[in-house]
Amino acid sequence: MTATLTRPSTADAIPQQATANTGLHGHRFDTHIITVTFVEAIGTFVLVLAIVSAVIAATLADPIAGNPYGSLTVPFAGGVALAILAASLGPVSGAHLNPAVTVGLALNRKFPWTRVLPYAVAQFAGAIGAALIAWWFYGPRARSVAHLGATAPAAGVSAWRTFGVEAVVTFILVLVVVAVAGRGQSNLVPVAIGAALAAAILISGPITGAGVNPARAIGPMIAAGTFTDWWIYLIAPLVGGGLAATFSARFLT
Repeated sequence: MTATLTRPSTADAIPQQATANTGLHGHRFDTHIITVTFVEAIGTFVLVLAIVSAVIAATLADPIAGNPYGSLTVPFAGGVALAILAASLGPVSGAHLNPAVTVGLALNRKFPWTRVLPYAVAQFAGAIGAALIAWWFYGPRARSVAHLGATAPAAGVSAWRTFGVEAVVTFILVLVVVAVAGRGQSNLVPVAIGAALAAAILISGPITGAGVNPARAIGPMIAAGTFTDWWIYLIAPLVGGGLAATFSARFLT
């Protein structure tokens, strides 16, 4: 009696992330649209709530015990939140949580265009909800003084310098997201993604307020009723994200 050798099926031989029907973190494109958009909304809500809460607390100088939060709390909060969300929600929706990621992938045929608008609506809805909850958490001064963490250029920073900074730091974030999340499952993937966001905030925070994400920037603007250079925080990250996804598709895959 001889043993019969069987070749592995195509599905087994090809990593899930490399198939045409999967996206970031191996999430499936055939998952029901309601499921993935709900996950995107919740994930963006948590991410933006973590960031704007840190911004509001630092601005209002509200201490927990001892010294109040400082500027470094913001990149820490954003980076940790994104790492946690990438690990927990990535396999369901891809954990884009950022229209710049979604649009950049779609431009390079790595994500279905039919899902771009639902994802973007979910992301903006989650961000607006986060800003409103932060307003409730921190009280009236969160809106009147801290503007719910809405982004704005620092004094003396021109519109085009703001545009350039936002495009560059979003390029950094999206390049890391697309590069590491598309190469298979690893415990270090969420850490790398969270660290990329923290680095982007550290670079751009003192200059632009660190939008790096149209939903994170414009959601609090809508809730706070302040729209300083809103078009920059919408367009520049989309440009940076599109360039990053294109660079990754051409040279890193």
